[in-house]
Amino acid sequence: MGLFSFTQEIAIDLGTANTIIMYNNKIVVDEPSVVAMDSQKKMMAVGEKAKQMHEKTNPNIHTIRPLRDGVIADFYACEQMMRGMIDKVNIGSKFFTPNLRMVIGVPYGSTEVELRAVRDSAEHAGGRDVYLIYEPMASALGIGLDVTAPEGNMVVDIGGGSTEIAVISLGGIVSNGSLRTAGDDFTADIQEYMSRQHNVRVSERMAERIKIHVGSALTELGEDAPQDYIVHGPNRITAMPIEVPVCYQEIAHCIDKSIIKIENAIISALENTPPELYADIVHNGIYLAGGGALLRGLAKRFSDKINIPFHVAEDPLYCVAKGTSLALRDLNYPFLMR
Repeated sequence: MGLFSFTQEIAIDLGTANTIIMYNNKIVVDEPSVVAMDSQKKMMAVGEKAKQMHEKTNPNIHTIRPLRDGVIADFYACEQMMRGMIDKVNIGSKFFTPNLRMVIGVPYGSTEVELRAVRDSAEHAGGRDVYLIYEPMASALGIGLDVTAPEGNMVVDIGGGSTEIAVISLGGIVSNGSLRTAGDDFTADIQEYMSRQHNVRVSERMAERIKIHVGSALTELGEDAPQDYIVHGPNRITAMPIEVPVCYQEIAHCIDKSIIKIENAIISALENTPPELYADIVHNGIYLAGGGALLRGLAKRFSDKINIPFHVAEDPLYCVAKGTSLALRDLNYPFLMR
């Protein structure tokens, strides 16, 4: 490698909720996809520092989540966030800026315009060679599946903004479902439920904490049931402070409609799967990845509903990042997009 042709390779999972960057097969950045800017649109903070400011800002500071529903909603903010995240990687030297080769995971349901927005953001953030890979394919690689084998494997990646469903065989996606119902919708359901049922206003961050502590897809968890979570907030009518205990059964009821949408999308993808691949899926089971896979009882609920075993991937949050990192090793993969 010549002194002036200094190329570094990084893999990016550009998620609605979190952005993960891998360098040399190690996770070097794992931070919320949030950027804070001042009134002049100058970046003040990115990642965890920006999230700490979220919903606590004054009129001179704006916190922005540049991605919504799995795609870029604010192009400039996304570019600034990617620059800030890449700066945290600390690659290269003081004297030479390396040429960055990137592989970035994108939702399978992305339009050409949305794909171009991701590519342009990456190039403006310093990427010289930018490759895109669909998230369900990256998830399958990260789980450890042989995506090039003549065998059907099904992956359901429930992220923050979108749910990606894909049946993969011979290095391609045979049938798929991509819907904009995922973790953010669970959070919004909880906010709406707390307001309607308990007359308490909760922030997006509080709803996220409720989801983590007592989120469940089943109303009966047995011994694994979490303790009630105490929510503090203002009464929606009187503005007086109130304290409300929330149990997992309540959350299971309030997010039920969103989970049914994901169930129906999985069934729809199975309906469009050729019989030979369907038989492979029944034998191998279906793999759950993404942050949504951590929801208590989700795999059991899907297994009971669809009569096919569901397996939660090891480290489901990092499947896409690991898969994009593996794709960096062989840029001749047919499913990589220039």
